[in-house]
Amino acid sequence: MAKFTPMMQQYMDTKAQAPDALLFFRLGDFYELFFDDAVTAARELEITLTGRGSGSDEKIPMCGVPHHSAENYVLRLVEKGYKVAICDQVEDASAAKGIVRREIVRVVTPGTVMESKALQEKANLYLASIVHKDGVFGVSFCDLSTGELLVVEHGDEQAMLDEMVCYQPAEVVVPAGEAGSEYAVTVQELLRTVLTAGGEKSHRHDRASETLLGHFGVISVESFGLADHPLAVSAAGMLLSYLQSTQKRSLSHLKMPSYITSDEYMTLDAFSRRNLELIETLRDKSKHGALLGLLDETVTAMGGRLLRRFVERPLANKQRIEERLDAVGELNDHLLLREDVRQLLDLVYDLERLVARVAYGSANARDLQAIGSSLSILPHLKERLGGTAVGLLQNIAGRIEDFGPVVDLIERAVVDEPPVSLKDGGVIRDGFDEYLDTLKQASREGKQWIANLEATEREKTGIKSLKVGFNKVFGYYIEVSRTNVQYVPDTYERKQTLTNGERYVTPELKEKESLILEAEEKLLDLEYQTFVGVRDEVATWLAKIQQAAEAIALTDVLQSLATVSAKRRYVRPMIATDDRIVITEGRHPVVEAMLKGEPFVANDTLLDNGGHQISLITGPNMAGKSTYMRQVALIVLLAQMGSFVPADHAEIGIVDRVFTRIGASDDLAGGQSTFMVEMVELANILHHATPKSLIILDEIGRGTSTFDGISIAQAVVEFLHQNPQVGAKTLFATHYHELTEFTKTFVGVRHYSTHVQEQGDGIVFLRKILPQAADRSYGIQVAKLAGLPQEVLARAREILAELEHGKPESKLVVYKQKDELGGAMILRDDVVREAATAYETEAPAAASVKKKPAKEASPSLQLSLFADGAGEHPVVEELRTLDVMKLTPLDAMNLLYQLQQKARGSEA
Repeated sequence: MAKFTPMMQQYMDTKAQAPDALLFFRLGDFYELFFDDAVTAARELEITLTGRGSGSDEKIPMCGVPHHSAENYVLRLVEKGYKVAICDQVEDASAAKGIVRREIVRVVTPGTVMESKALQEKANLYLASIVHKDGVFGVSFCDLSTGELLVVEHGDEQAMLDEMVCYQPAEVVVPAGEAGSEYAVTVQELLRTVLTAGGEKSHRHDRASETLLGHFGVISVESFGLADHPLAVSAAGMLLSYLQSTQKRSLSHLKMPSYITSDEYMTLDAFSRRNLELIETLRDKSKHGALLGLLDETVTAMGGRLLRRFVERPLANKQRIEERLDAVGELNDHLLLREDVRQLLDLVYDLERLVARVAYGSANARDLQAIGSSLSILPHLKERLGGTAVGLLQNIAGRIEDFGPVVDLIERAVVDEPPVSLKDGGVIRDGFDEYLDTLKQASREGKQWIANLEATEREKTGIKSLKVGFNKVFGYYIEVSRTNVQYVPDTYERKQTLTNGERYVTPELKEKESLILEAEEKLLDLEYQTFVGVRDEVATWLAKIQQAAEAIALTDVLQSLATVSAKRRYVRPMIATDDRIVITEGRHPVVEAMLKGEPFVANDTLLDNGGHQISLITGPNMAGKSTYMRQVALIVLLAQMGSFVPADHAEIGIVDRVFTRIGASDDLAGGQSTFMVEMVELANILHHATPKSLIILDEIGRGTSTFDGISIAQAVVEFLHQNPQVGAKTLFATHYHELTEFTKTFVGVRHYSTHVQEQGDGIVFLRKILPQAADRSYGIQVAKLAGLPQEVLARAREILAELEHGKPESKLVVYKQKDELGGAMILRDDVVREAATAYETEAPAAASVKKKPAKEASPSLQLSLFADGAGEHPVVEELRTLDVMKLTPLDAMNLLYQLQQKARGSEA
């Protein structure tokens, strides 16, 4: 075993405490890294890798960064997913005996960043934890920068994953030994997040409870409302234990755990969040062009973060929705009130994060000044909101306390323009502390004497170039150029020889220097301690300031929604008590805003759980089908957020979930084709939809062969319509015009199409949704608009004419409508069989033969292929031995043609 120097042995002992982190080890003015940490840091930070003697025979890898700029390097490493342990000197080097004692003072991880430069103003940074037992998941989320602590339990993995997607944690803590478990790997792959092992046994319920109760000073988890949620307690306790072990400082700003009541909110899965472009666009991941970007008229960072949560978690509680709508309506209708509120909010800083830094012990004088300035605005805001007759606005006003004592303390203690660093002094205002003022006076008088010394000595010696200076090595000195050395008095004592002159001191200068430096040393230390005392006093107001910050954030979101509503001519939706969705002249909020003056073609919508359950929408590409369907989903989302909506009138029955399957995408890394991704998303929808859900389906089945695609599409529509456990309101866009037969048989299926006007061999998209079926898809006309070469278009028209003239005539197999459909269909054997028999395709030779009406469906939901006497036909034996499940649609069509020819031959 290599023998190390005492300093390197200290490093090795410290590194053993944080084996999974890069250790920044303080040596003088640098943080040094050694061994593999140095190799990794040098590569990631692009700094020089060197070597150092360690007492052993070999030099060890080493690199370092200046301590004054270490924060930037630490954040760069954390952004890349690394953890960084900061090891500092914890005793005065001058008082140390032997090696200076060093300790890890903090471990910075992707989920525990507190530095403002690394945080997005209007986005939370969450750390999450998961505990799994017997199929139940306990989940906890914490934003260390604001103190928010949330918990929830879910009974299935998909619900847990949906929750994780909503909060997008930068780091997820799981119990020790479970990082490789199936659920943990799924979370890591889905979120592209950092997975961390929690402390040994810290997730055990008894230990987790003890951690929570000890931190918050309560005697039972019933104080948190978590008595019936043991796994939520385990997750929160493990997360808090992890924070305590990594941050190693006060976490008093953490709020008590708040349980996420799932049935209070609409659920949105990852696919729907992406497809509806709620937070960012699909194309370039930009906020501009997403719903959040349109709605964000907030003027505070706190409001911006809360608005994002509004968008991601619409309400499912009618009373709460109406309360928000009342407040938005008041601010929408009263311009002066809205503008006054906006102007006041614009003067408020990010109180949530500022007060968190106060409790954390990292707030500087400018932070305190920002807190005092913000709190001084609140009485005016309280007065304006309290003067309204709206319950929610009055409630907000009631949550704002009188912060006069805090404002007065900060104004008396902190200078008007304090420096960034507390170590530089100049933070405490004159008159706040008598002894501090005495030291300041002594320092000022000493420095003034030094300043006068230069003029006095020039006059006394006659040396015009004489200068008085100072540096940290030699202190104060008198500098004389070499040409004037002969005029230096005998009382000067040589201090340092330079190339072009000499430096001297005098007994009186040394005496003054001693007094000044002693006063400044005491001054800096006392001023820092005084500031810490003021900061601690502000921290005693922590809970009340956090409550006020929440009120300010909510006010900002409400005024933002009102501002957008007034600007965009939105109307208040009526929240219905039944399941209908009625929209008159509805508009897509984002598309309308981006048209820049061009009128948006509005459309009506009627959906319910009865005669208008499913809307089948046909028409060419680019005609507006996807825009229309998305706008319906977004109007529902806006209404349940508590926002006004882009329509002339809207009645919205509360929706529990919005599902979308839109567009084509693949997952090559995961080995999934475009069609497989489509089927995975579709399976999620059909397994989790309820009669209170809204489903948006766009071109289901287009990723496979025509017959397969039509079969799947038909089976899906039947499943949605006939399964009473699903029965969701559905908008279904398709190019399969054969599906229009459903409107003749199923009461709840309605037919719509996008209006297109033909002009010569071209088309004009009118963007209007009409209650009728489209007879063509206009694919070649759309290709022309896209700019395909003329020879390609001409040839395509020729081929289309040939196909239309000679194609086999086909018809949809119509199933008898039933009240019930046994079992879930999608992606199971019964649906595969259903889809495989969904079409009865006739041979080209029989295309001109008039079709006989199909018989009524049997209880198996499939029409009989044969008449009552068909059992004696010679073809029957061949059919009986046939394994239809092994046939492709094309094989089935060819075989049917052969059997038909045999049947006709026997008839002849």
